[in-house]
Amino acid sequence: METTTRRLSPSQVEHYNTQGYVIYDQPVLPEPTFRRLLNIFEEDLEQYGYDGLDVIHFRDSRLLDIVLGKEVLDLVEPVVGPNIGLWSTHFIAKQPKVGKATPWHEDSSYWNGRVSTMAGICTIWLALDRATKENGCMAVIPGTHDNGFSSYVPVDESQNIFSSEIDPSEIDESKAVYMELEPNRCSLHEGRIIHGAKPNTSDLRRSGYTIRFFPTTSKVYPEKNPGHKIWLARGEDIAGNQYEN
Repeated sequence: METTTRRLSPSQVEHYNTQGYVIYDQPVLPEPTFRRLLNIFEEDLEQYGYDGLDVIHFRDSRLLDIVLGKEVLDLVEPVVGPNIGLWSTHFIAKQPKVGKATPWHEDSSYWNGRVSTMAGICTIWLALDRATKENGCMAVIPGTHDNGFSSYVPVDESQNIFSSEIDPSEIDESKAVYMELEPNRCSLHEGRIIHGAKPNTSDLRRSGYTIRFFPTTSKVYPEKNPGHKIWLARGEDIAGNQYEN
């Protein structure tokens, strides 16, 4: 049996639990693995385009070796627990100058009813390109992961990737923390935290790979997730979920 190595320190775990996020400013993957991931991304981007990269591991099984690998699971286990399911992955890329804004939102608001609880769902946001304020890096509002279901209002889709955003009266943007990351570094955020991103106003592309995990104490409802696939990543299933082999 492979030994687990906790890649987050106790203080990083405490920060994640209290603030809803943590920045991991060390290489996530060995350099050859990261280069392989970059090559896969470029191939998939060429084949599927900027808007066709959601749940990309459904179509490109090469990614499973990476996202279910020890380096990734050792990183997420300290905050998810020893029994881990793979919820989804997504290449996210914003083109230079024309990349739209990602309005303030909670991931949990899009998953409402699909899983028994939003608590414990964790997203790794792995930088493929350098992520800066200028090219639209992700930002979070610390400590807002206690609810996950804010009030939403319509927003202009020509300027945003979603059709709604959290009511601006509920957001204190002065508290926003911007996740500026070098390639092969990452942030981790809890599924209920308020987060978003500015448009890409720079001359540089901004791309990342999100990898989302859930504790297998949570039940994923098949009838609410038609066509969606989940994998048992580590440990054992607790809630009676249906996994891919």
